[in-house]
Amino acid sequence: MIKRQKYGDEIAKAEILIEALPYIKKFSGATVVIKYGGNAMIDCQIKKMVMQDIVLLKYVGLNPVIVHGGGPDINKMLESLNIESKFVNGLRVTDEKTMEVVEMVLTGKTNKEIVSMLNEIGGKAIGISGKDGKLLVAEKDTANGDIGYVGKIEEVNIDVIKMMLDKGFIPVIAPCAVGKDGKTYNVNADTAAGKIAEALKAEKFILLTDVEGILSDVNDKSSVISRIDLDAAKELMTTGKITGGMIPKLKCCIQAVENGVKRAHIIDGRLTHSLLLEIFTDEGIGTMIGKECFDDDNL
Repeated sequence: MIKRQKYGDEIAKAEILIEALPYIKKFSGATVVIKYGGNAMIDCQIKKMVMQDIVLLKYVGLNPVIVHGGGPDINKMLESLNIESKFVNGLRVTDEKTMEVVEMVLTGKTNKEIVSMLNEIGGKAIGISGKDGKLLVAEKDTANGDIGYVGKIEEVNIDVIKMMLDKGFIPVIAPCAVGKDGKTYNVNADTAAGKIAEALKAEKFILLTDVEGILSDVNDKSSVISRIDLDAAKELMTTGKITGGMIPKLKCCIQAVENGVKRAHIIDGRLTHSLLLEIFTDEGIGTMIGKECFDDDNL
């Protein structure tokens, strides 16, 4: 046998591929819905790595579906137009002028930038919004009072997504919905991604965030809960250990798993190649949520 020292780095890379083999085999042909947002959309280097991960997923046989936010881009455009940004419980107050800007930025700028990056790297991506093919049909969300054109998803029509997947494309979806009243509604990207994952009965629903995952101790970033079943996740919601922006994210994951998604993942999108680490390694990263108790593997 050739001494390992001579080809140490190359052998280590080969061993990583071997570790990934059972996951590649299991998930070949599976649909993975990825909510893309947070710092992963701002940092150019991280953005490129996320796009590389997504294209690689496609090439090894998975079917990634991307749902993206665009808060920072929207804020910049509103500021340039001297339109104040207001939020209620994390939701953007969206009057008629703000809705026009939101749709323009999400569908005309952010969406097309993501599509262009994926295509440049070697993927085949098509950008759409929730209005195309009535993919997302919403009604006005009044849970937080009247905050304008903020939508609550009532229907998900996935024919247009399936058509793109069947033709080998990567769908990139902006979370604007059409209302039953014919108007356009702004929909929370996490919620839109979760609803699309449910409708597709996705193997995985992955939320790229700016945190390490769900923490058992909010003051200790190393206390990431690696795996949690549905009952334990629901219990966490009642203990007060889940706070701030993690509350709607965990709710979204719980609902997705309850409605047919096999696994939901909350992972740190700031970490280099976080998608590949979560899907194709034994340890994974972040937090994985499943309906029942997990086996010893990470599948």
